[in-house]
Amino acid sequence: MNTYNYTYQNHSFKKEIDYSFFKDKRNILIQVFCGKEENTLEYIINLLADNIPQATIIGTTTDGEIKDKKVSTFRTVISISVFENTTIKSSIKEGSNSFNSGYEIAKEITTDNTKLIITFTDGTTTNGEDYLKGISAFNKSVMVAGGMAGDNGVFKQTYVSCGRRILANGAVAISLNSDTLLVTNDHKYDWSPIGIEHTIDRVKGNRIYGISGMDAMEFYEKYLGNSDSYTEFPLIVQRNGMSVARAVLTRYPDGSFGCGGNLYKGDKVRLGFANAELIIKNPIQYLKSIHEYPAETFFIYSCMARRRYMQSLIKLEIEPFAAIAPTSGFFTYAEFFHENDRNELMNQTITLVGLTENIHTVKKDIPKIEKIVNQNESSYAKTIQALTNLIQQSAKDHDEQSKRLEEQISYSENILKNQKMFLRHAVHETNTPLSVIMSNIELHEMQYHKSEYLSNIEVAMKSIFSIYDDLSYLVKKDQVEYKVYSLDLVDFVRSRVYFFKNVATQVSSKFNLESNREKMMINFSETKLQRIVDNTLSNAIKYTNKGKDINVKVEEVNNYLKFTVSSNSKKIQDPEKIFQEYYREEKSNNGFGLGLNLVKRICDEEDVIIKVNSDSETTSFTYIFKGLK
Repeated sequence: MNTYNYTYQNHSFKKEIDYSFFKDKRNILIQVFCGKEENTLEYIINLLADNIPQATIIGTTTDGEIKDKKVSTFRTVISISVFENTTIKSSIKEGSNSFNSGYEIAKEITTDNTKLIITFTDGTTTNGEDYLKGISAFNKSVMVAGGMAGDNGVFKQTYVSCGRRILANGAVAISLNSDTLLVTNDHKYDWSPIGIEHTIDRVKGNRIYGISGMDAMEFYEKYLGNSDSYTEFPLIVQRNGMSVARAVLTRYPDGSFGCGGNLYKGDKVRLGFANAELIIKNPIQYLKSIHEYPAETFFIYSCMARRRYMQSLIKLEIEPFAAIAPTSGFFTYAEFFHENDRNELMNQTITLVGLTENIHTVKKDIPKIEKIVNQNESSYAKTIQALTNLIQQSAKDHDEQSKRLEEQISYSENILKNQKMFLRHAVHETNTPLSVIMSNIELHEMQYHKSEYLSNIEVAMKSIFSIYDDLSYLVKKDQVEYKVYSLDLVDFVRSRVYFFKNVATQVSSKFNLESNREKMMINFSETKLQRIVDNTLSNAIKYTNKGKDINVKVEEVNNYLKFTVSSNSKKIQDPEKIFQEYYREEKSNNGFGLGLNLVKRICDEEDVIIKVNSDSETTSFTYIFKGLK
């Protein structure tokens, strides 16, 4: 076989095609890689069909063209391959059902000895992943190569062609069928993930609506700003042990974007960046299956992002192949690759196939990279290599720090879990002995009357019970639903005042309880109300100046019920802070600084208003409840 490559530019061929040379040739495949508009593609394919009518012609618009050692844009490359012992079949399918198109094309052109399918689809409407699945559904073992059409980065309208027919929405394909043709393929990726993992939240096929709680385009704007280079920074997901990129091809007014292939809800993705150090490596030495292959021609289908990122250095990926055999291809919006009976839609990759009908083809020496680039390009290459190293090292440092942070969080969570478990068991085990002690105090008083020592024990026990009740509430609040009852606030407060009466006496204080009504009904959880009342009364006992009374008032005002506790005590210096967890203004007083924080949380949950007033004479806490109508 032989391949002959030509360039069409400014309405003429740089080297005229000798049509007479192909007159008597059979089994001719022509690939047209058009970097211009539809009318140029139409003109070229009609010209070729008129002059080489026996040829099978397929074409595509591009984001750059490859002809031997040259990479171009806005030109048209014509690749004419002549086979000796290989037949060619073609197919064209129009429509938006990508899976069906793939299946029907494979059905029409696949034979028992098909060695390769080369196929192009439009780049903006076809779902490339579904299209490849359709081909696999008919025959998963046949090798597939090619890609999705481009339109020079505009992402509005691409075209593919077969024969004289051009499609804006559809696919074209040819099959190479032979008993002697040898075909090998490979791909080179070179994009690395960076940053944290993100989750695909909202998606439908290849249209992405939401990522990690953000609109899809809002996500890209957050990390890349208002850039036109989103395609160069794809989302990378792991599929079947392979890193697969999904690049932005189409942006929609609703903030979503389209990719060439699918993502799925729950997919874990990371943004990707080009690893220049890998891109610059000689691709033939890197691609093991190509290194020892005696190719007579190479077809390259490479991602547009590689050309745009590498600029003139992109020739480092092309020239080594062109030095071995005629090379042609184009820069795509997505690439098709086949491996292990599986077709994959790729982004950011260079994919290629090597073909030969002559196993005795002599291999040529591989050119060294230094001979390909000039001094300025070498300097630029070193710069982007340094930038790549900086990004990679920064990403590595970030990952290591994130790992350490995750370990610390896990350790802290484990401690907190054990602490909660300890408190739960401690609270459970404390209840029985406390109840036994209180019961025996009461029995002893009934038989032997009260004594000063026993009264002191009782007061201390009631303080412990109050702390126990706080801890019990904190431990159970997320597991227990505290039921709401109709309660008489006056009677409830009176009972709690009586409970703390002896405790107040110990500091030479006494309670004065007053109410403007005999009964005041509210709907409230008894457990939560007890935490509010008990913590407020016990704090009043703790901080009231010795020998001063504690005034407790329950009153109804405009359908609201107010519970107020006031006394003579030191002025509270920072009323806002007293509700913070573990905060205590006077460190000498006993307590954990949990009570008022617990009260504040309950009041926030139940829409209870708290008012704190404190001056040099009096401190008061007022709680305003909604009464029953």
